[in-house]
Formats: sequence, C-alpha cells, structure tokens
Amino acid sequence: MVDAFAAGAVTLAESSMHMPSIDDFLPPEILFQGTPFAINRIILVRILATIILMLVLGITAARAKLVPGRWQSAVEWIVNFTKTDIVYQVMGEARGKRYVPMITTVFLTLLVFNLCGEVPGMNIAASATITLPLVFAMWCFVQYWIAGIREKGLGHFLRDELFPKGVPWPIYILLSPIQLLELLVIRPFSLTIRLFANMVSGHLILALCLSATQYFLIDVVNKVMMPFGVVTFAAGMFMYLFEVLVSCLQAYIFAILTTAYINMSYPEID
Repeated sequence: MVDAFAAGAVTLAESSMHMPSIDDFLPPEILFQGTPFAINRIILVRILATIILMLVLGITAARAKLVPGRWQSAVEWIVNFTKTDIVYQVMGEARGKRYVPMITTVFLTLLVFNLCGEVPGMNIAASATITLPLVFAMWCFVQYWIAGIREKGLGHFLRDELFPKGVPWPIYILLSPIQLLELLVIRPFSLTIRLFANMVSGHLILALCLSATQYFLIDVVNKVMMPFGVVTFAAGMFMYLFEVLVSCLQAYIFAILTTAYINMSYPEID
C-alpha cells in the first residue's frame, strides 16, 4: 500500500495537470481581434447577461397583470426587496425614492453578472475583472458627490468631509489629508476590490477543485489516487453552492454599501 501511494505521488509529480490561474480570467479576444471593438469571453458573457436581464424584465413588464402569476410575483419580489429592504431601510422613503432605479439597476445587474460564473457554458462571472466593479463604484461616488453638493453646496460639503465636527483644530493637519484620500481613493477602491476579489477567489477555488477531480478520476494512470478525486469532487460541489450564495451576497453588499455611502452625503437629521 505504501508503495502504491508512493507510485501515485511520483505520477502526480511527473504529470502535467493544468491548474487554473488568474490568467484564465483574462481570456484572449475571440471576436473583432485587433480592433477597438474586440470582444473576449467575459465581454461576451456580459452582453448575453445584459440581453437576458433586459428581456426578462421587459417581457415581465409587458405582460404584467393586476393579479400576478408566479413569475411576475418572483420578479416583483426582487424589485420590492431592493426598494424596501435596501433603499428605504437605509435612506428612508423620502430620500430613497430618487435612488430606487439606480440601486435596483446595481443590484440586479451584479446579481445576474455574478451568477454567470455558476451557469454551465458561461463558466465565468461577468464581474470577474476589476473594470466592471470599478465602473459601478465610480457611479456610486459620482452620485455621492452630486447628492452632497446638491444638499449642502460644494463648500459645506467639502468642509463636512474634510473637517469633521468635534475634532481639535491641530488634529486637522493629519486628519484632513486622510479624509480627502478616503473620499477620493479608499472608499471607491474598497468597494471595487471587495466585489472583484470575492468573485475571482471563489471561482478560482471552484476551478481548482474541478480540475483536480478530472485529473484524479480520469487522467491519472495510477488508480490508487482516485479516492482523492471523490474528495475534490465533493469539495467542488460544496464550493459551487457556496459560490451561488456568495454571488447573491456580494450583489446585496455592494447595493447596500452604495446606498449607505450616498446617504452619508446628506445632512444629518437632528
């Protein structure tokens, strides 16, 4: 038995099993190569996911009935969840009405884009590159600035952001540059990295488990290694279900943080 495991270890060491890497999240161009309109697999997945989302919402709205069926009820539940449990819960109804369309767009888009990584045939989250999370983060903070300037004026908005109340004046020498850095860089960057890193890391772990399963159950010569394939397959199935949960959770977290950041730009209610 020891000799068999030793032989299996040697076979594993000498084999050329392909292990997924971060490069798999930057696939080569497959359409319009060498032009400004070049499309790789991630962009193609984004286009398909956007079309599917628009068709689902458009057809549901066009066929909406006063007494909704199961499908209409499910779509309305998601929209009402975003409005009630995210926007109104954080901002209140008076402020939140303005931002319901924006936050609903953010939540539904990220939810569908994240779940693309668990759809057979797509096999990659449309939010698995840093560009898309960064675009949504910048949209959040553009609205943050717009809301703050509209409600307070530019001068008062910058004063409240850079010079928080209740802090001794000498402390502002250190605090104000940090506040400015947080306003311009840290908050958008943290919002971006949180989504990007979660989607990439989870999908990489899933890909590693399934690659190891294929190797141990199919490719390996020494069959004594096959039990490891059963373990990696079970781990892969667990990671698949966990990734579905993470995809939904990350869409929710991004939406609720976006709502919270925008709400922070409003004057405090005494």
